[in-house]
Amino acid sequence: MQKVYIEAYTSILSFGLAYDGLSTMEKLYGKSIIIADREMVEEKVDDILIEASESDVAFLVVGDPFGATTHTDLVIRAKKLIVEVKVIHNASVMNAIGACGLQLYRYGETVSIPFFTETWRPYSFYEKIQRNREIGLHTLCLLDIRVKEPSIESLCRGKKCYEPPKFMTINVAIEQLLEVTEAHGASAYDENSRCVGLARLGCEDQIIVSGSMKDLLHFDFGPPLHCLVIVGELHPIEEEMMEFYKVK
Repeated sequence: MQKVYIEAYTSILSFGLAYDGLSTMEKLYGKSIIIADREMVEEKVDDILIEASESDVAFLVVGDPFGATTHTDLVIRAKKLIVEVKVIHNASVMNAIGACGLQLYRYGETVSIPFFTETWRPYSFYEKIQRNREIGLHTLCLLDIRVKEPSIESLCRGKKCYEPPKFMTINVAIEQLLEVTEAHGASAYDENSRCVGLARLGCEDQIIVSGSMKDLLHFDFGPPLHCLVIVGELHPIEEEMMEFYKVK
């Protein structure tokens, strides 16, 4: 293996990108690891593919390789260039979410909740949640992460200056979800709708808590990464599992 990249755009490792964490991985692989941030993934991926056409290149991702459209696009580009691709599958939030006790085949479409700004407040995810709720399915909400994002002010000046990393909490996600449903007349869910909040899923200190949106709104879930499930109709076994995780 000539080069090893680790993608730090669609998700991050549980230890972030701290030097000690990366150095541990480098010792394990016996190779230096290059961090592929958003700019590299979106603007310089062709350079990686050119390297891969001439030598073996590894592109590490957090979760399953096909859990993000970004990675599917990378495979498509590689195949068009006749670059051989070997995929090694991995655990992902898409299957690890089963730890909360809700059965995987009872989930509907997954949604992403972006950070709202003063000028950008997209509500498009609401319709997907509503469709899931109408047929009794659970909704996994993936919460926004912003790593090495240029500030609007710096872009206006023509010189990139990056904002500090920012990770959406379950609390912020619920605030935004309640804002959206209020704007729609609270037809899909409201503050009394049952949810499950999960933090640091798969880690030794993971937290899983079930309760209403109102119950979870001020619960301290600790450090990132967080995700949220809006619960649909429950099977009796799922109901029992919800009781185990019920907010105190």
